[in-house]
Amino acid sequence: MYIANIWKKYTTALVVFIGSFYGLAQEYKSSAATVQKPNIILIYTDDLGIGLLGHEGQKIIKTPHIDQLAKEGVRFTNAYSNMLCAPARASLITGLHDSHEQGFEITPGALYKKISTGEYNQSQIEKLVNSNLTPIPENQIFLGQVAQEAGYQTAQIGKLEWGFSTTDHQMKRHGWEYYYGYLDHVRAHGFYPPFLFEEGKLVNIEGNTLANCGKSGEPEIPENSKERKSMEGKVQYSQDLFMDKALNFISTNKEEPFFLYFPTQLPHGPVAIPKVHQDFVHDDRLTPIEKEYASMVKMLDDNVGQIVQKLKELKIDDETLIIFTADNGHEIYYAQEGRVEKPYANIKTGKRFDDVEHKYYSHLSGDVFDGNGGRAGMKRSNLQGGIQVPLIVRWPAKIEAGSTSHKLVANYDLLATIAELTGFSKPVDTDGISFYKELLGENTEEGHEFVVYSSYTGPTLVTKEGWKIRTDLDKEVFELFFLPDDFKEANDLSEKHPQKLQELKDQLLTACEGDFRNGHFSNGGSILKVSTKAGK
Repeated sequence: MYIANIWKKYTTALVVFIGSFYGLAQEYKSSAATVQKPNIILIYTDDLGIGLLGHEGQKIIKTPHIDQLAKEGVRFTNAYSNMLCAPARASLITGLHDSHEQGFEITPGALYKKISTGEYNQSQIEKLVNSNLTPIPENQIFLGQVAQEAGYQTAQIGKLEWGFSTTDHQMKRHGWEYYYGYLDHVRAHGFYPPFLFEEGKLVNIEGNTLANCGKSGEPEIPENSKERKSMEGKVQYSQDLFMDKALNFISTNKEEPFFLYFPTQLPHGPVAIPKVHQDFVHDDRLTPIEKEYASMVKMLDDNVGQIVQKLKELKIDDETLIIFTADNGHEIYYAQEGRVEKPYANIKTGKRFDDVEHKYYSHLSGDVFDGNGGRAGMKRSNLQGGIQVPLIVRWPAKIEAGSTSHKLVANYDLLATIAELTGFSKPVDTDGISFYKELLGENTEEGHEFVVYSSYTGPTLVTKEGWKIRTDLDKEVFELFFLPDDFKEANDLSEKHPQKLQELKDQLLTACEGDFRNGHFSNGGSILKVSTKAGK
């Protein structure tokens, strides 16, 4: 069975519920027998908190190109994703939520680094990974496969696949005719890779010589600052390489429908940028490392502008649908003593945030950017700051400019939506529901009664009316919020509304298949051990 209950190192108190493909999800079949097939570009940003965008209230970093997407498309105000990158990417490409009893197979994340250290070569690593993964069932459908079988040219460029080390076999089975980038997530935490992968081949990047891809340490202390600012062995910046490949793919395939999945590294840290953007050079509100982080967000915005400009130059803008979203909530990569500190604590009292009695908020942590727009929590949390994400869809030929949708949507809806967009004809077992008609401004009752997600502390569920139950199982806590009146999750209503709490508990039990702790692993583990010898 390809999807199984296995995680890599994230654990001692890890509660992760991840989806099985067999008999647990609803069957979906596209209702669009014939559709106008738009080109599709899915920009999947990494750790981009919703509050980092200008149209969401960001005060320091200007994001005019992303803001323009919102002005020219539809902005979703009620969009959710997983609390962490690996389950988010798995949910995205399978259409399954992460709260089933059985889970996605996860491999160690640093296997390909061992090419640089001489311990393995590429073929040994691929054989090791493929031989330890359960064969993928023939009837399992993936995001890229949906577009591919609907007649699209497909590509994935950037931080490739779900986590943590993948192979050419997996990439092709998932439907990507072309791919370029990292095949593991740990190396993707550096921006100066000595090699990347293109369609199964290892491609050396001239001038980049560091096995860790130039990843620097955290927090901001003199040693880490010196390491980050040293450019020895750091010549070519990965995001520049990805943009070249993305723009080339668009140009090469302008005459036929294409699907480009662009999972960026930006603005995931540790902080790395070739130079500080001119917007921040003289900004006295920011420390040097904050200027660099802001420049990473700014580069992402500039890249979005470059993609739109390329579509206009090629005269395919009207028939190209752009989806812009993020894998999870905000994370801080610019911690510095006396400014904002890790482990996260109230900057005035020094008291650690526990996300129950003392919830994380930007103004209490000292985060100058307010990356989650005033929401509680951040990445790795089932609070809103960890799971509510930006979602913008722009399609000039079909979507009304400047529209807003309050429909409850999930990242695992994208597979069903793209199936309907492309006219994919096969049935798909999925937890997702297409929001294609919502894009066209057609008001329908179709949609989720609730969405559900896992976290390190336990699952959470949000209803279409805005009720939310969140758990911290180690603390035996069940909190209840009504988000339309309390998006900051400051007022627990569990005692005031015990019937509603019980109702949502019952729904959560059903979604998690009868056991809140069915994914709780005290010892962790992964699908294979790095020490396992290749070939066995």
